[in-house]
Amino acid sequence: MPYLLIALAALGAIIVASVFSRRTGLAAPLLLVLIGIGGSYLPGVPHIEVEPELVLAGVLPPLLYASSVRLPGIDFRRNVKMIAWLSIVLVVVSALAVGLIVHLIFPQISFPLAVALGAVVSPTDAVAATAIGKRLGLPHRLMTVLEGESLVNDASALVVLRTAVAATAGAFSLWHAVGEFVLAVVIAAAVGFVVGWLTVLLRAKLDDPVLNSAVSFTVPFIAYFPTEELNASGVLAVVVAGLVTGNAGVKRFSARDRQTESTNWATISFVLESGLFLLMGLQLPGLVRSLDEGSSPGMVAGATGVTLVVIIVLRAVWVAFPQLLARGRPAKSARIREQLDQVSERIDQADPETDREQNRLDWMRRRVARGNADVDFLDAQPITRRGSLVLGWAGMRGAITVAAAQTIPEDVPLRSTAVLIAFIVAVITLIGFGGTLPWVIRKLDLEEVSAHDKRAEVTSLMRSMLDTVTEALGPIAEQTVDGEPIDPEIADRMVNRLAPMFAEPPDPALQPSPAHRQQAQVLMRRYLDAMRDALQAEQSIGAYRTETFTQVRKLLDSMEYRLDGG
Repeated sequence: MPYLLIALAALGAIIVASVFSRRTGLAAPLLLVLIGIGGSYLPGVPHIEVEPELVLAGVLPPLLYASSVRLPGIDFRRNVKMIAWLSIVLVVVSALAVGLIVHLIFPQISFPLAVALGAVVSPTDAVAATAIGKRLGLPHRLMTVLEGESLVNDASALVVLRTAVAATAGAFSLWHAVGEFVLAVVIAAAVGFVVGWLTVLLRAKLDDPVLNSAVSFTVPFIAYFPTEELNASGVLAVVVAGLVTGNAGVKRFSARDRQTESTNWATISFVLESGLFLLMGLQLPGLVRSLDEGSSPGMVAGATGVTLVVIIVLRAVWVAFPQLLARGRPAKSARIREQLDQVSERIDQADPETDREQNRLDWMRRRVARGNADVDFLDAQPITRRGSLVLGWAGMRGAITVAAAQTIPEDVPLRSTAVLIAFIVAVITLIGFGGTLPWVIRKLDLEEVSAHDKRAEVTSLMRSMLDTVTEALGPIAEQTVDGEPIDPEIADRMVNRLAPMFAEPPDPALQPSPAHRQQAQVLMRRYLDAMRDALQAEQSIGAYRTETFTQVRKLLDSMEYRLDGG
């Protein structure tokens, strides 16, 4: 019963913190950690100790899946270099640097344990940063980098942690560790892709949102546990499965299923994320009591300070380094455009003799168009010095750091000391960076796309899609339904519904009569499917911003709801 009351109180605290955060602008994760720390000292609150494997295997997979399924593949692809730079290279370098420096200054902390400490404090938690960024209008590309980094860095950190823990037992080989890292990534990517694709095919055949949701809840665990049994990164497999599901589901799932999934996972993600931060604060007394006898407050404070300095300096250097490379961006863009123009000229001069050759040329045209769109994107949305400062300032650590630290075996000397250091580092970064990030973003006054430009881009995309659909299906007046020509009155009403739908809702007076309703629905469904295909083709090229594609997809979803009687 006490634990049930604590759970209900925790849920109440989560709701209160969320409401307070929205009204005051303070990050909810920061508030929850502080509430947890304060609550842990209340009389009657028992010592709470959660099995770390429960967090890593039961909570982390659904959290990562919920985030990755929302991340558009084109955004991840365009920023993959920056994401990999921060989430893989920086994690490995941070773990080794923290390990080496902490061990040199505090020899009683063994090098493998110090590397394990570095591994658990190296991954950032983007929950607080993205919550603040969305509220203050942080540019979409910065949000993508932060979200993508937090998805991948957990996987790379856990792989490094596993290697460091193995080294604490004396079994360590550099080349063997590198080989295991690469193998873990390859296996995880393969399993995640297969799980994501197969579950998408299964869910596309289910015409029941309840069953669809039930399958959706199992996907992160289906990806995680088999991959872990293969000694690979289950976390990375979950991320890949989520990316595959999110991007394939746009075309294969109905609007109703996608809306249901989005709502369900948003709720699950909110409760789990908030619960982790609250749990992080509640664990403080137990961590302090379990401090090793060979430790001292001075050593903990010193090692914590050293760890903080190392990870902060390294992150500042790491986000600044791409700025040096960006100086040659204009010349590189010009070279890429010149190469794409040459390829385009060769395509235009080609004379295909078979359908296969024509299909290959069409594929090459789409690739050229995508290449030009990628260059335009990188030129139009560069990560500026101000953006780099935001990325550097968003280096908060979270509850996963504490959970990962607690997976270090109990028999490792000074294990509790390392766990406490990881906890303090996470709390300080949350309070220090999370508490000041809103002020930093406001002071930097980052440029935001105007509402007028957003509307103009949506209109442009809709017109392009309508032109594509008309070219593919022909004029509405020439359509047939079940072999019968379309009624002229229905054709006129369809034109009035489709043409202005990107500017204003259809006139109720133009709705078809009951006698013609079925014919109109068949025709609307035909054009709606064609418009979804056109939207998918446009998004594969990526000439518009992600927010524009999302808004247009919502318009098409609303049409589908009306057709389905929603």
